[in-house]
Amino acid sequence: MTINPHYARIWQTVQLIPPGKVACYGQVADLAGLPGRARLVGKALGKVPEDGWKNQPVPWFRVINSAGKISFPEASENFIRQKQLLQEEQVVVLGGRIKLKEFQWQPDLAELLFQLEF
Repeated sequence: MTINPHYARIWQTVQLIPPGKVACYGQVADLAGLPGRARLVGKALGKVPEDGWKNQPVPWFRVINSAGKISFPEASENFIRQKQLLQEEQVVVLGGRIKLKEFQWQPDLAELLFQLEF
């Protein structure tokens, strides 16, 4: 199976989001070297292989929209699952919203220089 190289970049970037932090779709796109491709991030996260990427899980649930909200409809199974996974990591989710000032991942200089490849 051929993997879309953009998807691989996105998955690799999402794997760097630490537990207890979230990132926005656009932020992931920028950090993956794909500025302006926030929708592609959502598409890529929907195509994550079951066994993850390079034998590592891809924590898709740490990615939210730019308004700080879970993007799935509130009553949906995916919404409930994402909320549960975030709360297990001590991320406060109120009404589907996460306070970005408190929980948004801000990569430090070492992460930007040595871990993010794009």
